[in-house]
Amino acid sequence: MAKAMWDGEILASSSDTVLVEGNHYFPAESVRKEFLRPSGTHTTCPWKGEASYYTLEVHGNRNEDAAWYYPDPKSAAEQIKDHVAFWHGVEVLDDEIPSAALR
Repeated sequence: MAKAMWDGEILASSSDTVLVEGNHYFPAESVRKEFLRPSGTHTTCPWKGEASYYTLEVHGNRNEDAAWYYPDPKSAAEQIKDHVAFWHGVEVLDDEIPSAALR
């Protein structure tokens, strides 16, 4: 079971994440959407495609662009369609992988 946590809240929890480049991509239905705010930020990965971002808002605190997803990933990254990943201080814990291996 993997969990994404920030500011004392569990943002996502799933036993069915996709691990890509050291990042857990959580199925969209496992993410607590009440903490997500749309962001205008986009970046491009040569093999995954264009990423879109969310800003987190928890207890009045904001973490800009701390979650990302690929709305239309390239074919090489189809497995992360409808999944969300986290960074910028979001702690991702995995019962199966020691936390030091996730850094």
